Amino acid sequence: MTDDAGDTDTYALKSSDLPEVAAPDVPYRPPMPKSYRPQIGMIGTGGISASHLDAYRDAGWDVAALWNRTRAKAEEKAAEYCPSARIEDDWRAVLSNPDIDVVDITLHPEHRAPIIRAALEAGKHVLSQKPFVTDLDLGEDLVKLARDQGVKLAVNQNGRWAPYKAFMREVVRAGLIGDVLSAHIAIHWDHGWTAGTPFDEIEDLILYDFGVHWFDFIASMVGDRAQSVFATASHGKGQANKVPLFAQAMIRLDGGQASLVFDGGLPHGPRDTSFVGGTLGSLKSDGSDLGQQSVTLTTPAGIARPKLEGQWFNDGFRGTMGELLCAIEENREPSNGAAENLRSLAMAFAAVASRVTGKEVTIGSVRKLPS
Repeated sequence: MTDDAGDTDTYALKSSDLPEVAAPDVPYRPPMPKSYRPQIGMIGTGGISASHLDAYRDAGWDVAALWNRTRAKAEEKAAEYCPSARIEDDWRAVLSNPDIDVVDITLHPEHRAPIIRAALEAGKHVLSQKPFVTDLDLGEDLVKLARDQGVKLAVNQNGRWAPYKAFMREVVRAGLIGDVLSAHIAIHWDHGWTAGTPFDEIEDLILYDFGVHWFDFIASMVGDRAQSVFATASHGKGQANKVPLFAQAMIRLDGGQASLVFDGGLPHGPRDTSFVGGTLGSLKSDGSDLGQQSVTLTTPAGIARPKLEGQWFNDGFRGTMGELLCAIEENREPSNGAAENLRSLAMAFAAVASRVTGKEVTIGSVRKLPS
């Protein structure tokens, strides 16, 4: 480049001074139905169910029945979160109860799909734990069944209602930064606590089991513009885990790009950053962990620094169920509906396939989670 290629301030990407402006009022908090208060049944009361039940109790929702393969676990959860709930000995009793409108199914994927199908056939609205399915064709069949039955099927992608993610998503949906040109997430933290646990048996623990939250975040902002993925994973020096704790994915968008970086084996100095750039502005979130994030919205009008309320846990779980209840009340599709979630899963499946093959993979071409 010659010396007269342009002024040095521009070449150095010097930022301009902008005034502080008020943050936009977007609906980032977990939604609440106006008057719909159904009885909820829960099938599966394992570890994650405590976060569900705690959120439902805080929201004042009626959990009327619980089932778990080990009855004592269901009794324990009921005693702590919903003392009036019935403990069923058979999950089918939850589905045959005419007073229960909504069923929260928290089982692992291999056990969950047949029960989701049975619940939909019984005319129940369903909230499925994530990941929704490990087979996109099966997922499409369940989405069609829900539509044929006239019921709603949503997915517990609870990260969508982490305050910073929800604010950024709603700003994008409101068109306040124009068309998304780029989205880049970098997470640097210590996931080494999973060594020696069942998590250490999941080959793509970081890229898939953890990363699906961020593939879903990208998908919630760009929709079907995501075209392909190139992903890698590696073991960090000295890590105790059997599976890779470091992974990254580059996502090709129609008219843009996105990336995810997961440094899951860093014992010191955690940091999580997100950047979303558009044709009319940009969003940035930065913090030491997922619960402590400062968000900045920059547009030609100025810089807004919203003071966000809430935490991922357990606002995320109140958000997923709350959105389902609002969708039922308003007779519309939930924003965390299963049909949309299949886009997120397709992106994650493609990323895992790319990691395995070493090639860029078209999103949607991989129909099942690679084993």
